[in-house]
Amino acid sequence: MLIGRKIKNLRLKSGLTQEELAERTDLTKGYISQIERDLSSPSIETFFELLAVLGSDPKSFFDDQTFDQKVVYQEPDQSEFSDEQLGYQVHWLVPESNEKQMEPIRLTLGIRGAFKTFEPSPSETFVYVLSGAIAVRLGKKFYHASTGDAIYYHATEEHQLINKGDMPAEMILVATESYL
Repeated sequence: MLIGRKIKNLRLKSGLTQEELAERTDLTKGYISQIERDLSSPSIETFFELLAVLGSDPKSFFDDQTFDQKVVYQEPDQSEFSDEQLGYQVHWLVPESNEKQMEPIRLTLGIRGAFKTFEPSPSETFVYVLSGAIAVRLGKKFYHASTGDAIYYHATEEHQLINKGDMPAEMILVATESYL
């Protein structure tokens, strides 16, 4: 039985980050991540400690009950951040998405604006251009896309999204969790 997903669901239901769970159990965030991805199995003692912190017990944990999950995220659930210096606005479509497998955002780049530069990682990125024209820099190469185009890349090189057009560019961006 794969227990990692159930532990992750309990953690999310408890409103804890991996780091907070690690602090409360004297484990490392990396080890919590490995457990949640079923790359490592906790000892019985560690398992019981995790359950206690997450407000569960072995019987409840192994019952085949499904966890309630939030499926629809409405505008009040969402949040925004603007960086006027670089000329971008991020609209997080799903709260705490940086704790999930995917992080969907709506990104707006002002005229000649650019999103921050990201270091190489094992994550994957999908972008759908809603309006405008953008360039994707992967390492030293540039790729161009405009309204209606889709972009998909592995983030194994330094990368950045740049508005090369004469109007703001808006896009939906989904990045997978980076395990670094």
